[in-house]
Amino acid sequence: MALPAEERQRLQDIACELRLTMVDVMAWSGGAHIGGSLSIVEVLSILYFKYLNIDPKRPDWEDRDRFILSKGHAAAGYIPVLAKRGYFLEETLKTFNHFGSPFAMHPDCNKVVGCDASAGSLGHGLSMAVGLGLGARKLKKAYKTICLMGDGECCEGSVWEAAMSASHFKLGNVIGIVDRNRLMIDGMTEDVMALEPFADKWRAFGWEVIEVNGHEFDELDAALEKAWAATDVPVLILAHTVKGKGVDFMENNVLYHYASGDSALCDRAKASILSREEG
Repeated sequence: MALPAEERQRLQDIACELRLTMVDVMAWSGGAHIGGSLSIVEVLSILYFKYLNIDPKRPDWEDRDRFILSKGHAAAGYIPVLAKRGYFLEETLKTFNHFGSPFAMHPDCNKVVGCDASAGSLGHGLSMAVGLGLGARKLKKAYKTICLMGDGECCEGSVWEAAMSASHFKLGNVIGIVDRNRLMIDGMTEDVMALEPFADKWRAFGWEVIEVNGHEFDELDAALEKAWAATDVPVLILAHTVKGKGVDFMENNVLYHYASGDSALCDRAKASILSREEG
């Protein structure tokens, strides 16, 4: 069932604002992993502004849903979401990656309010999610744990060990999402370390797999609704995305895995985002 038009527009407006802020963060910090931040905007928007059971006024609330950004280098995309959701003032984003700032190139859960797990060393997020899923079961808690991975990090053996464990322990309270933008720091994933048949591999490891366009809110909503209802089977949402989404000259361009930008480049990027929105 499609989202109501007003709800879809609300989420699209949030996504547009977040993309503009991410470009600002790239400028304020002197550089950022912008490509893979832009590709996860819709996923983060619908999670943080519709699905996650969280309370910014109580960031340590023990019954909250947990979110793990396994692709921690996309902190420039994640930290603005936490700010917009009300965990801290958006003004503080201007300190991103500056000396003494709580915001670094990778999120630190001991410094960033609302961050449930430190990340940066790739391939570890799903293992943490399995631990949280087992913990929720032991404590008889109803919270979900959502782990957002990059497709490049799925070269790591630890991802598949965790996938096997989640299936073995029937962790229906764990939801995996893969940002399938097909690019990593050294080029195309299929050239560096082929993942296909990717969806079939997750199914072979015992996961229910839902493939969606990761930029379409209706598809993401239907997938998350189904994942939230899971009981004893972990669900993997394979979100097909575009690296650098929203900025025409960054889209599908490996040069923008990490980038810095002067005011002219940032203005050009923002103009592209706004033109897409108006179109």
